[in-house]
Amino acid sequence: MSEVRMSSPIKNRISNVFIPVRNIENARDWYCKLLGVAPDGDILFGHLYALPMDGTSLVLDQMPMWGGNEPDGPPTYQTPAFMFQTEDIQASYEFMKNNEVELVTEIQNEQWFAFRDPDGNLLMVCK
Repeated sequence: MSEVRMSSPIKNRISNVFIPVRNIENARDWYCKLLGVAPDGDILFGHLYALPMDGTSLVLDQMPMWGGNEPDGPPTYQTPAFMFQTEDIQASYEFMKNNEVELVTEIQNEQWFAFRDPDGNLLMVCK
C-alpha cells in the first residue's frame, strides 16, 4: 500500500514546547540549574524565556493570555507533555533527589521517572 502525502503549509516538526510558569525569573534559574546550562538571553516581553537547548526549544512562559495574570497563574501540566532525555537514569534520579526536586515516582522499568517543577508541572526524565 502506498503512502498518500497531503499538501500542507504546516511542517511535521515541533519547534518549541511551552511550559507554563508563575514567575519567569525563578523558573529560568530553576530550569537552567536542572539542565546544567547558564542563563543565556533575555526575558522577552516580560513573560517568555527560551532555554538554551539542543534540539527542540523549551520556552518558559508566564502566559498572560492563558491565565498568567490570575492569582494562581496559568494552568500547569498534570500529564507530562514531553520528556527530558538522559543516558543515566539512576544518576539523573539521584541528581533530582540531591537537589530536592519533588519526585512523583521512583524509577519505573529502569527507564523513566516523573517529577514536578516548582510551579507544579508534571514532567518526566527518560532513558
